[in-house]
Amino acid sequence: MPFIHLQFAPAPGVRVDDAALAQTLTRLAAELLHKKPEVTAVRLEAVEPAAWFIGGESLAARSQAGAQLQIQVTAGTNPAEEKARFVGAAFDALATRLGAPHPASYVVVDEIAADAWGYGGRTQAARRVTTAAR
Repeated sequence: MPFIHLQFAPAPGVRVDDAALAQTLTRLAAELLHKKPEVTAVRLEAVEPAAWFIGGESLAARSQAGAQLQIQVTAGTNPAEEKARFVGAAFDALATRLGAPHPASYVVVDEIAADAWGYGGRTQAARRVTTAAR
């Protein structure tokens, strides 16, 4: 049940297909982190390149894309190797969809304790207890 939040500024001249980008991120979460697509939420947030700065210079001046992708997952559900593969694949997908990203574009896997979040009004910890009781 991940939540994916992508803030991005595309490279000059690149038109972003939001639906295709969300589908790509959902697919990567399913394939590499074993997350269920039907409960994967994605929020895309476009930022003007003139308002995104790296090293004090805007992406507009650099003519590069920029991105900050954060995926929230339940702590302990993915080993380091899976998270590393996701980070690499997500960065590559962003490069394909947004144009050449500045190297200081980030992919963050944020692990949240099972008792600290959930969906449908139930925490992930409560879901585990229910599943284990069956």
